[in-house]
Amino acid sequence: MTVGYTVFDTPIGACGLAWRDGAVIGTALPGSTAERTRTHLAKRFPDAVESPVPDELRAVVEDVVALLSGEARDLRAAPLDYRDVPDFNRRAYDVARAIPPGKVLTYGDIAHQLGAPGSAQAVGQAMGSNPFPIIVPCHRVLGAGKNPGGFSAPGGVETKRRMLVIEGAFPEEPMLF
Repeated sequence: MTVGYTVFDTPIGACGLAWRDGAVIGTALPGSTAERTRTHLAKRFPDAVESPVPDELRAVVEDVVALLSGEARDLRAAPLDYRDVPDFNRRAYDVARAIPPGKVLTYGDIAHQLGAPGSAQAVGQAMGSNPFPIIVPCHRVLGAGKNPGGFSAPGGVETKRRMLVIEGAFPEEPMLF
């Protein structure tokens, strides 16, 4: 079972995608350079080989690029390999995947949808360890009162805000969170 990865350009920088057996095992939001994104993927997936995207995942890359260009794209059909993901996280990711572009939920909203009110902090931790950013749109999950919460991607909360502006969830002008 070969693990592959690729780095591709988007309007906010070079993103990455890693796969195994026709399913996505991880994504990477852009680092400051394509080389940083490549280095990040190589560290996360040391057995991976950089290679062209397989045909069955080409649409995933195209949809990510389109989404980050401001087009509403639904990435729920992207096949994800959840084998190393804890059950609670998988369930939280499934709820997050249903959030359409331009919309947001809070960590508490997701906790309620999971039937686990009071687990907002656990939802936040799940989003913070999301191996599939963009495909699992953790950037669309906010803290109480629309507080951005954390964002572990390169660029932190500013990257999260940029993505939400592109999707139309926030106005273009900088917001004080």
